[in-house]
Amino acid sequence: MADGLRIGTLAKHANCPVETIRYYEQTGLLPKPARSQGNYRLYSNVHFERLSFIRHCRSLDMTLEEIRTLLRFCDAPEKNCREVNALLDEHIGHVAERIVELKILESQLKDLRALCSKTRAAKDCGILNKLTENVVAHAQKKTNAGHVHGAHARGGK
Repeated sequence: MADGLRIGTLAKHANCPVETIRYYEQTGLLPKPARSQGNYRLYSNVHFERLSFIRHCRSLDMTLEEIRTLLRFCDAPEKNCREVNALLDEHIGHVAERIVELKILESQLKDLRALCSKTRAAKDCGILNKLTENVVAHAQKKTNAGHVHGAHARGGK
């Protein structure tokens, strides 16, 4: 890729929205590019490589803060990578937690789906009725959540 690319061309090459590139610049993940005589941003291969790195990390569901940490190590190649290893171990733990949560979600959705095995009028749909029932029950819990039984003194003091 040639240096001196405008933001739209960089976005196309990196398969990334222009707004995302601007955001990464604003947050300091991407360095500010040079400017043309007409004040257009001019990106280099360094920007493309860094943007590609960021996008790859995002595809691995890493947070921007995790990516910022990794970029610090990319920018200081002589540093010990112990913190990188720890970061990835922690991220793996988060992914494992999310997998458990997603399996629970899948089970809940399958249970819902089993409530309506054939098409019928929406008013008789087991899925919609159960979802509505859950919303009402949740709203009632919130209404009663602030009251603690037995918290009020009995009788006069």
